[in-house]
Amino acid sequence: MAKVAIVGCGAMGSVYAALMVDAGHEVHAVTLWPDHAAAMASSGLRCEGASGDRTVPIHASTTTDGIGPCDLVIIATKAFDVEAAARSCIPLLGPETIVQTIQNGLGSPEIAAPILGADRIAVGVVGGFGASIRAPGHAHHNGMEMIRFGAFAGLPKQLLQASAKIWESAGFKVALFDDIRQMVWEKLIMNVAFSGTSCATGLTIGEILGDADAWGVARGCAEEAIAVAKASNVRLNVGDPLEHIRKLGGKIPDARPSMLLDYNAGRRCEVDAINGAIPRLGKPLGVATPVNETVVGIIRARERRMLATG
Repeated sequence: MAKVAIVGCGAMGSVYAALMVDAGHEVHAVTLWPDHAAAMASSGLRCEGASGDRTVPIHASTTTDGIGPCDLVIIATKAFDVEAAARSCIPLLGPETIVQTIQNGLGSPEIAAPILGADRIAVGVVGGFGASIRAPGHAHHNGMEMIRFGAFAGLPKQLLQASAKIWESAGFKVALFDDIRQMVWEKLIMNVAFSGTSCATGLTIGEILGDADAWGVARGCAEEAIAVAKASNVRLNVGDPLEHIRKLGGKIPDARPSMLLDYNAGRRCEVDAINGAIPRLGKPLGVATPVNETVVGIIRARERRMLATG
């Protein structure tokens, strides 16, 4: 049995937590949502969907206070909360604690490394879950397709493998990568295609795939991301990248990407770390990114209005 802390236990984190508890691990769920923490602490965490339907008892709180050193710390916050989350994780570190950063977009491990130590960080990429919070203490997910990890800088291979075994014991299929740029970008191109497009249109992934105009926007976002990856000498080993995106998206047609879920809930979106990363990286490389720039502009404008009136 391992002692695990999941910091940023929202929709995705709740799926991880429930299956790990079910496998016999001691799991501490940390979330900034007081109602979610209270429901988990009092009635357990319910997770239903592709993995079945289970309610598990779990340690839940809104802070890391009193948890103590863990074997595995999973930072599953939004990208813009990684710095604060990493600082809160310092008391959770023991001599061989592994820290996994699992965020959409780019830049999170680079933020966490100076705070927690680059040689204990594993970069994580997950996809194909379509997770959402149905109610406080209740998570749902449409699938569980992709879980990948790689050492950020200096994490010993045996510790990386040990962290993967915790996930595998809970029923997750894990792949370990040496090339973390490839690993991250193979997920990023899918996020870039569907996240911004969904947030701008309100459509599910399946609705985007089935609508010629919406798919045109999603495809344009993805094509620009693929061009930036190529110019950055990132290897994508997915066959035809657009077909890869359509195939993975087709497995979770009812899913609403987290960017849309956040907007609908009145919360800040991760557009800067996902679609916003493409123009930011493309400009110095001379790669034009007009579709992503337009999508980012639309979402930022909608978000400003939503946050100002909310």
